Amino acid sequence: MTATEEPDRAEPRVEPDRAEPRVEPYRHPAAGWGAAKSVTRVLARTGEWVDGPRAVLRMNHEDGGFDCPGCAWPDDYKGLHLDICENGIKHVTWEMTRKRVGREFFAAHTVTELSGWSDFALEDQGRLTEPMVYDPETDTYRPIDWQQAFELVGGVLRGLDDPNRAAFYTSGRLGNEATFLYQLLARELGTNNLPDCSNMCHEASGRALTASLGTGKGTADLKDWEAADALFVLGVNAASNAPRMLTALADAHRRGAQVVHVNPLVEAAATRTIVPHEFANMALMRATATSTLNLQVRIGGDFALLRAMAKALLEQARHDPRALDQEFVERHTTGFAAYRELCERTPWEELERQSGLSRAQLLEAARVYREADRSIFSWCLGVTQHEHGVDTVREIVNVLLLRGNLGREGAGPSPVRGHSNVQGNRTCGIDHRPAPAFLDRLAKVCGIDPPREHGLDTVGVIGAMARGEVSVFVGMGGNFAMAAPDTEFTHRALRRCELTVQVSTKLNRSHLVHGRRALILPCLGRTEQDRQRGGVQATSVEDSMSMVHLSVGMRKRAASPQLLSEPAIVAGIARAALPGSATPWEWYVEDYDRIRDTMAKVLDGFEDFNRRVRLPLGFRIRQPARELVFLTPSGKAEFSTAPLPDVLPGPGTLVLGTMRSHDQWNTTVYSDDDRYRGVKNLRTLVFMNRQDMRERRLAEFDPVDIVATARDGSTRALHGYLAVPYDLPRGCAAGYMPEMNVLCALGDYSSQSDQPIMKHLNVTISPATAP
Repeated sequence: MTATEEPDRAEPRVEPDRAEPRVEPYRHPAAGWGAAKSVTRVLARTGEWVDGPRAVLRMNHEDGGFDCPGCAWPDDYKGLHLDICENGIKHVTWEMTRKRVGREFFAAHTVTELSGWSDFALEDQGRLTEPMVYDPETDTYRPIDWQQAFELVGGVLRGLDDPNRAAFYTSGRLGNEATFLYQLLARELGTNNLPDCSNMCHEASGRALTASLGTGKGTADLKDWEAADALFVLGVNAASNAPRMLTALADAHRRGAQVVHVNPLVEAAATRTIVPHEFANMALMRATATSTLNLQVRIGGDFALLRAMAKALLEQARHDPRALDQEFVERHTTGFAAYRELCERTPWEELERQSGLSRAQLLEAARVYREADRSIFSWCLGVTQHEHGVDTVREIVNVLLLRGNLGREGAGPSPVRGHSNVQGNRTCGIDHRPAPAFLDRLAKVCGIDPPREHGLDTVGVIGAMARGEVSVFVGMGGNFAMAAPDTEFTHRALRRCELTVQVSTKLNRSHLVHGRRALILPCLGRTEQDRQRGGVQATSVEDSMSMVHLSVGMRKRAASPQLLSEPAIVAGIARAALPGSATPWEWYVEDYDRIRDTMAKVLDGFEDFNRRVRLPLGFRIRQPARELVFLTPSGKAEFSTAPLPDVLPGPGTLVLGTMRSHDQWNTTVYSDDDRYRGVKNLRTLVFMNRQDMRERRLAEFDPVDIVATARDGSTRALHGYLAVPYDLPRGCAAGYMPEMNVLCALGDYSSQSDQPIMKHLNVTISPATAP
């Protein structure tokens, strides 16, 4: 978009609830009875009074249970019988709904009509029941049988003059076995165009950890969380994003550990909680604190806080040799001298300005870290979705290295992955920049000649579709049209495709923003039994701490007899696209053990896969850095020397970060409420600092125009959003994705990670003008 074009506008919302919006402080503990009431309302709304409670008792159990399709927080290794959370139950019951979207629904509603519905209304129609193909003459979807659907996709893929004109996207829910087949399909076809949701979320974490430590994953596990003396939680809203983390935070506080939350907003998870499975505390309404210190950095100010902590430790080390682990630094790291010099040159005044914290607060954080023998640093998208996201994660590692917080119990880096198998997707081959060693093994074991050149990530695929260079888009789960940045640009790009294919459980916006030809292919959900010729199948998933375990669906009555499993859908597309393939696609689908046997030969850490994954808790993929084996060029952990980024907003502007509400999971919106932030009946809002509102002569619920200016000078806007005063640092604002994704230009991505910088949008906010 050029600066003279009409700014983009949000999609219209159609909601059944027209109640007046209100905002009032939430004064209760996180989880507890508030969560219990919410779950009861969810069960009442869905009518799942039998299967709903049964699912609660089977979710996240290693003995034939199914893995929650929500977040990637690890299952409790002690065999907790109610290792559940409010959002997990919402996610499961949303999937288990009795509502259905079949041929009658699509015959009654054109795509044009459905495009005017809200995202909530679309998903609320229920589960998809049969494959559908778009009919341009009637502007509706009509039924198509599976074999015809596969032949349609296969025929288009076979007809491409270059396999790189196809892209294969996946969200984080896809199981490991389907993931492996999916990447095998793409690479046997001849492309590494494998964009995924990690490109928008934790790409910075993987690149930073690989550069610093030689591994793209965290090294800490749940046992380490239980042994840490200090937990630093940066850019994470645990109560909504990983609610089961609340148990770990409460346990840490009870045993006397320090728990430091770093976030522009003081979220409910950073105050106190009542863990639902602690029945005595629930009965007595006895809350446990979940923090000992809250630091409200400005948006993007985490780096400055970390650099300040390092500077304080280095200054203290002049008279206190125990401030640093000198032996660890000398034996296991490289680059320390340059890093020390950089920290010493950085003025305290600039660290205060960039972090938004006082020197006393910065020193207090350093004191907590200095006095802890074992520390864990955990982070999420509040750290990664910035231009300097890679540098910030590397700065986390720098601080850990200074005190030897690596390779021992109770210490290490611990990124919080968002979706249930997003880490497993990357482990099992969804990577547009595959390692040569992985491709070599894939070629040898599977008998294919995989392409060696890098493929396109999410941002790259959108641009390529817009230019007409990618003409086939296959989406394996998720809601790409809403999850991606620059909403209107992304929509135009998708509509330029010759064919779009969406593998889904429920109706969403991506089915309406389609190419000239389009397919909806409905799949089984995580809760449903996957019965193949070899019997009921289990799939494996990897959590955010590298544990791999099995998941077995519990529901014998699936949403529809026509639903196929994701491995079966991948195999059907593959056979149609590659009719001469020697890969035994159909044989693989008959028994997923066969897929796992092949994975064991290709993937590092998956040796003896079928036996180890059936152990009571599964198995943990080895992380060499945890054992102080660093697969870096130097063979050591590497200090980084990134300059301090300037994150201050320009004159008259604010820095806006997008986030989720509590009653939301990724792009799925359950209601217009955000309980922990005290919001009722409102999503089209912007949270602002009270002084920033006064300067703009804004009162609560005043309508405003939000205009984002991209790096290239173009603008994007939202109109008529309501201003809500909130406890935020000066110069900062926040609002909900996916509605606010429209403000993030496609070109506004990090040069370090290629991630869209959705947590660092430069905006002006002013009283709304008449449209």
